Amino acid sequence: MTDLEKLCSRVKETADCAIITDGINRRYFTSMKSSAGTLVVFPEKAYFIIDFRYIQKARKVVKSCEVILQDKLYEQINSLLEKHGAKTVAINADTCTLTELISFQNKLNAEVIADTKLADIITDIRMIKSQEQIDKIIAAQRIAEKGFEHMLDFIKVGRTEKEIQLELDYFMLRKGAEALSFDTIALTGANTSLPHGVPSDQKVKDGDFVLMDFGATYDGWHSDMTRTVCVGKPSEKMKAVYNTVLTAQLTALDAVKARMSGKELDKIARDIIADAGYGDNFGHSLGHGVGVEIHESPYASPSREDILPANSIVTVEPGIYLEGEFGVRIEDFVIVTEDGCINMTKAPKELICL
Repeated sequence: MTDLEKLCSRVKETADCAIITDGINRRYFTSMKSSAGTLVVFPEKAYFIIDFRYIQKARKVVKSCEVILQDKLYEQINSLLEKHGAKTVAINADTCTLTELISFQNKLNAEVIADTKLADIITDIRMIKSQEQIDKIIAAQRIAEKGFEHMLDFIKVGRTEKEIQLELDYFMLRKGAEALSFDTIALTGANTSLPHGVPSDQKVKDGDFVLMDFGATYDGWHSDMTRTVCVGKPSEKMKAVYNTVLTAQLTALDAVKARMSGKELDKIARDIIADAGYGDNFGHSLGHGVGVEIHESPYASPSREDILPANSIVTVEPGIYLEGEFGVRIEDFVIVTEDGCINMTKAPKELICL
């Protein structure tokens, strides 16, 4: 059963019909990237209404539903509602704008529902990855890992954070990335204590940590990894902090398995960091899902009681951040299995000194 067929089978949980207009979910269910298009989903059948700019491509690419050339959109949707006897329409409350909602409410011959139920159904479907989807995520990750390997030769004293960022971005795009997963984080020295710092003109100095958080996108699917390396010789404190983060990560990776909660997984790494005296210096969650978005369900954080299902993907990225000194984060991401996990990240993570 395709993901769109899964959505069709669950539409009745929320309404007689579902309408999807956002680019990410539209591409997820149709396999087509476009800046426009409306996916109309009934229990019996789905339709993709798209304008002249994309109609030729849609007819070639979209196989899971009927493709319709857009003319008068609301009249076309009303015709489909009448054909299928639909009285209620669900709109994805997570992505629909207020303007879109008002337009649908005013122009459709049906009750338009904007609640979280449709969003929850889509989240459930997207959280479980197929082998084809996993293969694309792995392909994206291999591009990122080639980038990391390249950067080990590029990083040196005197390079700026912006130079490191641009070199890594350009390398991944040149090696086949469709796009970057997100704005690459490349930090050095005291700036590594900023979990999501923005690259600047700060130069690498001898004895600095360099932290890089980055990923590539392949056919719409993302990868995500973080590595912290040292240029020159690290201090004993730097080595101790690094090894604490590494121990927390390895222990959490060993513990990952289906049906544990995100809160349980987060606690495993967090307790190790707290026991080492750095509990107040790990201020973000342990991990998040990765797929057609860089942050999606499931989540591993102190507040998440929901479980990690088999064939979901989650990052494991503990960190310690010492303001004004340095920070360390190490991030892999894994496929959750019934009795453990499969780590998709193959880059080394023992402390590398350049």
